[in-house]
Amino acid sequence: MKDIVIIGNGPAGLAAAIYGKRAGRDVVVVSDAPSGGGQIATTWEVDNYPGLPGIGGMELGDKLEEHAKKFECEFALGRVTEIVDNGDSKTVVTDKEEIETKTVILATGADHSKLGVPGEDEHIGMGVSYCATCDGAFFRKRTVAVVGGGDVALGDAIFLSRFAAKVYLIHRRDEFRGAKMLQDQVKAIENIEILYDTIVKEVAGADAVEKLLIENVKSKEQSELPVNGVFMAVGIHANVDGIKGLPDRNEAGYVVADETCETSIAGIYAAGDVRTKQLRQVVTAVADGANAITSIEKYLNEMK
Repeated sequence: MKDIVIIGNGPAGLAAAIYGKRAGRDVVVVSDAPSGGGQIATTWEVDNYPGLPGIGGMELGDKLEEHAKKFECEFALGRVTEIVDNGDSKTVVTDKEEIETKTVILATGADHSKLGVPGEDEHIGMGVSYCATCDGAFFRKRTVAVVGGGDVALGDAIFLSRFAAKVYLIHRRDEFRGAKMLQDQVKAIENIEILYDTIVKEVAGADAVEKLLIENVKSKEQSELPVNGVFMAVGIHANVDGIKGLPDRNEAGYVVADETCETSIAGIYAAGDVRTKQLRQVVTAVADGANAITSIEKYLNEMK
């Protein structure tokens, strides 16, 4: 019987592992990813984590994992398919084994939706980004594009306009879905150019993004758009698909939990991007990991 099973080896899960082991708990981290870091492992540089400006995403993930291993945290490779609530204990079912535990931390993160166009995957971290607040500063005085039409896309365009020389906002429809206030702000900013009725057909470049192949959905006319980077803002979803026995989730699919990380099921906690929250960043993920352990300590002590 473990004290804590952590599902996910991103920043939230690894921070929880570090805090859990420091508290003297028997902890195992379960993930289907062989190396730690989650989303940051695919980020070329992380420039907004305090004290480590410009650190590589993979390097930061490795450091978090090494820190957890320093405390002899146990790691298990497997894809979680179900969490069984037995009352005072839980059973975490993977495609390889079943693990009995007193508590569970869901730290599976969230994934940004992709366009699914040629060249997108090949240029992730080399001009293709899914996080403007993470990577925007790298494109100071350069030309970038934002793809999307909701609040996130509009907000990203506004944010990027502070750094970039030029921002193209590409939207497949002839009007935005985002808030009217954000639309008005976008339209008032001189270095933002809106391309309505337009889709991206391909991301192109040698070692890094150099241009986009775009198409007008009405005229079917195609053209090349020279850019140094492209920010995809077409949606984000919690990584919980295929897991049975989850706590309550909101309409967007995120596990309902506040900063205590407590969920609708006693003994199950949600930390990092998978939970309902305002800001999904490395710094808030590691904070969740610490908060989850604090809540678990209180829970386990009350069980005695």
